[in-house]
Amino acid sequence: MKGWIEYNERFVLFVRTVVYKAFNDMVLTQILQPACVKVPLEGGDKNSVIAELIELLNADKRLVDKDCALEAVLTREKTRSTGIGAGIAIPHGKCKAAKEVVMAIGIAGEPIDFASVDGQPVKIIILLISPVDQTGPHIQALARISRLMLDKDFRVSLENAASAEKVYELISSKED
Repeated sequence: MKGWIEYNERFVLFVRTVVYKAFNDMVLTQILQPACVKVPLEGGDKNSVIAELIELLNADKRLVDKDCALEAVLTREKTRSTGIGAGIAIPHGKCKAAKEVVMAIGIAGEPIDFASVDGQPVKIIILLISPVDQTGPHIQALARISRLMLDKDFRVSLENAASAEKVYELISSKED
């Protein structure tokens, strides 16, 4: 029994190390292109801003099927809102529309009701689309975004960014 426990403890330590490294190795600028950032978003509701961000990904040739991507995100949104609170929403979906994890971000000119967990509207909308078979990178991206958004000063800087270029620059500088 003692050998099994020692093996199990080593295995748990190994898994924690691999997971920690994987989550800390995610670099958002590898999945976010400057053309996939928009300030301000034109839409005034949840569905329109999601469609707007998907259109950015499609225009940048990051998707092979924008309708599939839109359906995946809206279906996910119906199960539970991706408004995580503090003025942030991270709508996401998994489907065949993307060959790899892709990301788009928009800053709303006016706060948008996203049925957030804290009941507050959102200004920062970060969209992720992932292939069905890439759960690891999808989770890594969600974790990295969540960690960045814990920084209140960073969130305020994003909300107040006057241009898409400034948003991309802020994210890039946090990645260094």
